[in-house]
Amino acid sequence: MATHETTDTKSGGMLDLIEKVGNRLPDPSILFLLGTLLVMALSAIAAWGNWQVQPRLPQQVMETVVTSDGETVEQPSFNAEGQPILEWQDSGEPLAATSLLTRDGLFWAISSMVDNFMGFPPLGVVLVGMLGIGIAERTGLIAAVLKGFMLIVPGMLLTPSMVFIGIMSSMAMDAGYVVLPPLAALLYKAVGRSPLAGIAAVFAGVSAGFNANLFITGLDPMLAGFATTGGQVIDPNYEMNPACNWWFMVASTFVMTLTGWAVTSFFVERRLHSKAPDEGGPLPAEELDMTEHKLTPTDVRGLYAALGAFVVTLGAFLLMILWPNAPLNGQGVLFDRWVESIVPMIFMTFIIPGLAFGLAVGNIKNDKDVAKLLVESMASMAPIIVLAFFAAQFIEHFRHSGLDRMLAMAGGQALGQADMPAWLLIVLFILLTVCFNLFIGSMSAKYAMFAPIFIPMFMLVGISPELTQAAYRIGDSVSNIITPLNAYLVIILVFMQKYVPKGGMGTLISTMLPYTIVFTIVWTLMLLLWMQLDIPLGPDGPLTYDVMKIAE
Repeated sequence: MATHETTDTKSGGMLDLIEKVGNRLPDPSILFLLGTLLVMALSAIAAWGNWQVQPRLPQQVMETVVTSDGETVEQPSFNAEGQPILEWQDSGEPLAATSLLTRDGLFWAISSMVDNFMGFPPLGVVLVGMLGIGIAERTGLIAAVLKGFMLIVPGMLLTPSMVFIGIMSSMAMDAGYVVLPPLAALLYKAVGRSPLAGIAAVFAGVSAGFNANLFITGLDPMLAGFATTGGQVIDPNYEMNPACNWWFMVASTFVMTLTGWAVTSFFVERRLHSKAPDEGGPLPAEELDMTEHKLTPTDVRGLYAALGAFVVTLGAFLLMILWPNAPLNGQGVLFDRWVESIVPMIFMTFIIPGLAFGLAVGNIKNDKDVAKLLVESMASMAPIIVLAFFAAQFIEHFRHSGLDRMLAMAGGQALGQADMPAWLLIVLFILLTVCFNLFIGSMSAKYAMFAPIFIPMFMLVGISPELTQAAYRIGDSVSNIITPLNAYLVIILVFMQKYVPKGGMGTLISTMLPYTIVFTIVWTLMLLLWMQLDIPLGPDGPLTYDVMKIAE
């Protein structure tokens, strides 16, 4: 499906307009600074105007009836169609904005600046992960592995391989954001294709396909916990099976891989083919030295050494994971210990084989060479560190102001109180999640707010919590690649600027927007078809909820 020929497509169209306008915006660091100032002003306006959002949850209306033996009991009230009557009731104190332009607000903004930066979720992941990758890259290991990869994977399957690997990387938490984009860029560059297309394809898999996977991941029990709490609003005995969406997510993995392949081939690469290399286009074929893409005897010797080091490292980790009472065996704070240690594990699985490769091929001769490579690797991450500082301030100011929760609650109530058929409710819920993913980047934070609203309300119109959760997972995934509140978006931007120095947020968003649009359409239609065919979403994953259980 990949297209290799350079097209004569003239620049223009909506995506080029988005790129042009976006790149005329200030530098991303300054853009996040301006965004932070805007949030501060909006928080002050909201607080001054006393804007409040009252949390409300759907509750079933109860009525008092007298039984045949004269007892007075409370039971759910049903309408003429046999559906429970629903009313929205206040739940908790009103949500109000916290002004960041008051004495206390400004103190928080100043005093928390360092904590915001140090607590920026991707920062440690990127610095540690990229330090190991940097060693592997600078010793020549990654280049040799890419050469071997090109010999194994046919060129036409390069894109679906990248998308699929990106989707599956959610098993390693957020590590895919760090490891895969630079590797994909190098691989595409090596075969004369746009490095930006490689970044886009793998980023689409990692982020837009985040909630699909062939296996149960750490996300599933976390989501099930929130959903169980929401379901118990209606049914105190309700429990969600963490694997309830498994079959749908397995099918989604293959459908989204094919969708990402099609978007990359028919939209992204065709558009990039008309651009110069420094604007994201591919390298002209005559500039490629194909001899560079063949494994030499030295490369093979280094790869054997690296493979041996990798096997030993992996074996050591497997022993620590599987052996009872070993350091990585058992439950951690939130997930299994090995899951919570995945980033240091990735660091070591790159740096140890990288060092073995360097020693075998003669690129590393002593400890000073190793220290030099480490310093060079860290120095290359300076743009990431600068961008992370300003992005962290923006995200934390938005959260501290309370505007994120207020917007989500207001939008959720508006949709929840609408009287619509089940399929339309599902579609609008997906779109609502897509929209609010632009304002609240955290998957768990949105679901903690949405689950108590939508799960009980949808249960009362016959939609199962399992189906509501599947719809949420779609909406949460597809817009990850275009929201500035995705903390890793700025990291991808830095990877992109290595190949497109003049590119900015406009270049990145215009490249990724086709994925968001097509993924949203295809994934939503897939769920509607799943509903039409009445296929269970997974083990204990029904599509409907029997509202008559309420009366039992």
